[in-house]
Amino acid sequence: MSAGSYFVNLHQTTQNRFWINNPDATEIENALNHDAYACTTNPAYCAKLLQSEPDYLTDTVDEVLDLCPDAEQAARLVYQRVSQRLMEAFLPKFLSSEGTAGFVTMQPDPRIDEDAEKIIADIEANRSLGPNYMAKIPVIESAIAAMDYCFEEGIPICATEVFSIAQAVYVYRRYQRVAARSKIRAPLYVTHITGIFDEYLAKTVDREGLQIRPASLHWAGLAVAHKQLRVQQDLCPEAIMLGGGARGPHHFTGLVPSTAHITINWSTAEELLGSEVSATHEPITVDERDVEELRAKVPTFRRAYDDDGLVPGEFARFGPTQLFRSAFLKGWYTLLAAVADRKQCLAR
Repeated sequence: MSAGSYFVNLHQTTQNRFWINNPDATEIENALNHDAYACTTNPAYCAKLLQSEPDYLTDTVDEVLDLCPDAEQAARLVYQRVSQRLMEAFLPKFLSSEGTAGFVTMQPDPRIDEDAEKIIADIEANRSLGPNYMAKIPVIESAIAAMDYCFEEGIPICATEVFSIAQAVYVYRRYQRVAARSKIRAPLYVTHITGIFDEYLAKTVDREGLQIRPASLHWAGLAVAHKQLRVQQDLCPEAIMLGGGARGPHHFTGLVPSTAHITINWSTAEELLGSEVSATHEPITVDERDVEELRAKVPTFRRAYDDDGLVPGEFARFGPTQLFRSAFLKGWYTLLAAVADRKQCLAR
């Protein structure tokens, strides 16, 4: 453990927790050395490993193809194997915390996002990988039945692709309703994908030529995230918000101090470790003038910020959700192409 590091100090002085996202072998070691609380993955994880650990990923593909020649099934098995490496690395933390830390999330093939039965089957296949497995499910109307299944079965869950207050509220109320019936309260993490939201908003403002003060745009995602924290405390205080999609250190420090956990890539962690930021800095408050300017001028922000900005049928079609999902589809297709390529090479 790196005594005195930003993240170690953060964990000692606040309720915030640092998670690592999509790490390769070196990053796993580095993150654990800086007291990473848990780990997230997504459907682009294998594509990332293809770049940072090509030999490891290729060897894993070859081993899987030796057992399973079907490319589609092989891709799922490859994702399972690389995620199981993470589960093994984080298992000591899971055990020493009595099952409150050390989770590793897995998110299904994005092409089945709108098929709850297939998502449930994927979750059941992944549960055997390790006791610290956490199901990661997008908060879109078609996937809610899979979320209910996890609530009822007591499966730890990360409700992901949350960009709006309406999505978060929907999950909180659903969780409380199912828990009241089942008497089971599984660990629940509800994301806010702050950085991707800001990325989408910036593109929208630029494309439409909107006149927005840079300060307002800079804090847009955090304004929604701060409101989500307040709403969560009222509706579902046992849930934990998991910040994600960081595009800069402020997407981490902007949630400190608070009860939020934040998952980041190791590159962002390195930026924080190399900066002079203190783990005990004063909380950042988003100016209400920034919020009002964004609500007045940017419909996407208003739909994300207002309690009734979206209805469930609109969750999947919301612009930031579509942007995030496109990255996952690209990553998954990269994995499928790698599997097909290795299958062809091995057949020669």
